[in-house]
Amino acid sequence: MLRIIDRYLLRELAFGCFASTVVLLVVTLGGTVTDVLSKVARGRLPGNLVFEILGLRTLDALTVLVPLAVFIGVLLAYGRLWRDNEMAVLQGAGMALTDLLRPLAWLAVPVILLVAMISFWLAPAAVRLSHGLVEEANRSLVVAGLEAGRFVQLPGRGGVIYVGAMNEKGSQFERMFVETERPDGEDTRIDVITAERGELRRESDGEGRFLALKDGFRVEGRIGHDDFRLLRFKGNDIALAQSESDDTPEALKRAAPMPELLASNEPLQRAEVHWRLAAPLSIVILVILAVPLSRTRPREARYASLLVALLCYLIYLGWLGVARSMIEQGKIPPFVGLWWVHLPAAAVALWLLVRSDRLKRPAAAEAHPAHERKRRSKSRRGERE
Repeated sequence: MLRIIDRYLLRELAFGCFASTVVLLVVTLGGTVTDVLSKVARGRLPGNLVFEILGLRTLDALTVLVPLAVFIGVLLAYGRLWRDNEMAVLQGAGMALTDLLRPLAWLAVPVILLVAMISFWLAPAAVRLSHGLVEEANRSLVVAGLEAGRFVQLPGRGGVIYVGAMNEKGSQFERMFVETERPDGEDTRIDVITAERGELRRESDGEGRFLALKDGFRVEGRIGHDDFRLLRFKGNDIALAQSESDDTPEALKRAAPMPELLASNEPLQRAEVHWRLAAPLSIVILVILAVPLSRTRPREARYASLLVALLCYLIYLGWLGVARSMIEQGKIPPFVGLWWVHLPAAAVALWLLVRSDRLKRPAAAEAHPAHERKRRSKSRRGERE
């Protein structure tokens, strides 16, 4: 059973962590929306998969976002107790600083289990699913930005395109019209292409996309001049904007399922095992570190300790990234992993926790014990008189 004070502290912690998570999610989602929409506008990502990609990317970002949110939430919750002198009252009632870890454990343990599930399984699966959706969608004319029976902007290029009809899969079309303009010195060159039929094809490397046109005409020339040419062709190709994805070959290797990572001897995938383990471990270290760092004096600046704590977090996260890169490059044996970063960070967090829990003796009594005894003896003589 939780004590009354534990329930009170748990409510404060839950509210602080929830508020921090919401704010960080809004910030992260805002940047992700901007990036995805810009790629859709350039024809580099399928427009009909915007919400799916946003959701999957947000799920992948939770492995870094949740530890930071818990860290900030603990700092804000316990920092408020220090500023409002509630912590002084609790200490006066006999509550040690280490007793704050009990309600913190009730909150941290479920979060650690959730982050571990996301880090080991859900986030990699989200990366693989996002890549598969983009690859499958880019084989269709519909997601390339084309729509039967309407004039639309040519994806990734300046111009207008019209498709009379296309099959259900969106891979083949009939009666296409394409008009593009481009600068030619001081003049503007215009190209008009028509074709009876065609299809959407991909390069052998799987990256490039182009429209393979069959049986058509092409008219090109400079506007305002009489040097137009009329060409008839059996086949003509129009390049589209290349599909763009954050899932590089290295990223796809990192997103492999856990059994495949554990069976692999490749440094890149061995480093990924330690990186996935770092997400839940970092929560344990950060919540312990947040307890002493949240301690503030009543007259101190409100967010002074928060800035110091965030600096500690950035240093810790930066060294984790450096260690991961060194494992991938073979500079550190895989069995060493990220432990040489976790263990010193945990030692510092525990040292700060124990150090902050000790009550300091008054400086005057500690520095001048003889004067203190003399003062007490004079006080007793005055009382007798």
